Amino acid sequence: MIKLSGSCLLLALIMMATAKAGEWQEQAGWASYFLDAQVEGTMVVVDQRLGQQVAYHLYNRERAAARFLPASTFKIAHTLFALDAGLVKDEFQVFVWDQVVRWLPAWNQDQTLRSAMRDSVIWVYQDLAVALGEARERDYLARIQYGNMDSSGGTREFWLTGGLRISAIEQVEFLQRLYRNELPFSLADQRLVKDLMVNEAGPTGILRAKSGWGSSRGEAPIGWWIGWIECIDGPVFFALNITGVKGMDDAPKRQLIARKILQSIGALPVATEKRMTERVASKAVIAESRLTDTEVMGTVTAKK
Repeated sequence: MIKLSGSCLLLALIMMATAKAGEWQEQAGWASYFLDAQVEGTMVVVDQRLGQQVAYHLYNRERAAARFLPASTFKIAHTLFALDAGLVKDEFQVFVWDQVVRWLPAWNQDQTLRSAMRDSVIWVYQDLAVALGEARERDYLARIQYGNMDSSGGTREFWLTGGLRISAIEQVEFLQRLYRNELPFSLADQRLVKDLMVNEAGPTGILRAKSGWGSSRGEAPIGWWIGWIECIDGPVFFALNITGVKGMDDAPKRQLIARKILQSIGALPVATEKRMTERVASKAVIAESRLTDTEVMGTVTAKK
């Protein structure tokens, strides 16, 4: 059970009040997806498809308002920071590999912004964080009101193992602002980041999403999958997080649970969900999620 502080309870009331066109509806039926997967978690969905009143759905209301490490979901905001600061010119800029051999083969090569987002290449973003510096990180966090805006815990780790925290409700609100190009960044930069987030595209819509997996020392890992589906008749925003009590074995469950819920409300076609059930169970996706504390901190396995 997640225990909420007084400030977190206040946050819950404030965030629920932002459901302008309706009220948050607890979806008790979604519990089965988490129970079947044997994980604790939450799912927040804002359905803005045309032909219906905007629908605000969630499962596990208390947890939806509780803040957790954003882990690699922070790459969405971090990319905007780096672009705005002029540290990255465009998606084609090359980040030269430092020849340090890390545990995931995809990380052991030169990167672009697109590959760094796609393969969640931590060293690229750690280098960008150092270049930004703590003062600018704090300024950007405050500028966009990102979660608790806490950059403590080290410039290279504050979003991975440090003090930064954000709730599922706040994640969705941030994504809505990005979708509408309402963040305090240039239109070109916001459009580029949205393009980098594309996971799938087809005749029924576009899926833009980012996963995350991390933990503070001594705590069970927190897994995220956040994003939105641009359906033909409008967007459906979502944010899921789970507690990975079984470590890396629970990582694929992020997408499996979220996709089943999104399919249940008709936001994802059955065919897409079936194909992705196979994909998220693949070795490649499991490997992407194998982040232990030491790996998150950048511990190396060898050096050429």
